[in-house]
Amino acid sequence: MRKILTLAVFLFLFSIPSFGQQDAMYTKYMFNSLVYNPAYAGSKGYMSVILLHRTQWWSIPGAPYSQTFSIHSPVGNRRVGVGFSASHDVIGPTRAIEANLSYAYHLPMGKANLSIALQGGATNWRSDLTKLDIDNTQDDAFSELETNYWLPNFGMGLYFYTEKFYLGLSSPKLIQYDLRKENLNTAIWAKQYRHFYLSTGLALPLSGDDLVFKPSILVKSVALASSFNKDVAFQSIGAPTEIDIDLSVLFQQTLWIGVSFRTAIEAFIDDTSSYDSADIWVAFYLANGIRIGAAYDYPLSEIRQVAMGSFEVMLGYEFNFITKEVVTPRFF
Repeated sequence: MRKILTLAVFLFLFSIPSFGQQDAMYTKYMFNSLVYNPAYAGSKGYMSVILLHRTQWWSIPGAPYSQTFSIHSPVGNRRVGVGFSASHDVIGPTRAIEANLSYAYHLPMGKANLSIALQGGATNWRSDLTKLDIDNTQDDAFSELETNYWLPNFGMGLYFYTEKFYLGLSSPKLIQYDLRKENLNTAIWAKQYRHFYLSTGLALPLSGDDLVFKPSILVKSVALASSFNKDVAFQSIGAPTEIDIDLSVLFQQTLWIGVSFRTAIEAFIDDTSSYDSADIWVAFYLANGIRIGAAYDYPLSEIRQVAMGSFEVMLGYEFNFITKEVVTPRFF
């Protein structure tokens, strides 16, 4: 088991052809939209707070786990939205702590709105390779056993939404970083890549607002436009394009149950990648504004032979429950 983990971490950190997506994934991404797209800030029309924890492949020692916290709200005349998000992501011997501030401007377009946003922040990226069993300590790829980098960054996003539809496009971190020590004589090293997200979803009432069907899709790409990068080191990226397909039903504006399927698009095209997981999740909206939820992922790749799946738990708070008027349901 330890050999498997060591090999997996080595490939994640240092192999350019097999490099995967670096941003943490979440099954309940629809509750965590600010982390992917800064233009989501203020779109609810009221303040919203979310705390989410994910444990990936929980039966494997050293497997990834992540936490995120986000808060966002409209301000002034509600055309401006502001948000703050923070995340903590651990994968084997690496740890990343990130914080971002978001500013979004919402343009009314009839019954729809278009949000345009920028965000700025920084990531503290650390690695401690002394936690690994290294056979060849003379290998240049392991010459820097402990690293600690501060990586400032900025991102942008677009978010078009109505009461029952949304479409988002974003890149939360536009600056790419070479995490190799200067003058390191090796072609294998760690990098921080630019990620792109495309999201869309619908709310289809089946029985008024008492029963609503909500399909959604999230597409994640690392390699998009990499061939145009002037730096040769960032032109060859082996990460597949990932897609999350989610089907859910909202009952009585209180109980939300969903199933989803995560896969690499390349799994349908060739043998360079595989299906990832089949997932089930549930969320409750309590009358006092508290939101709770949980998710479980069953792995579909070969890692299911040693891993027992992944799980998430979510706690949130919505600030729209105290009102003298009927609140228009917000489905996203």
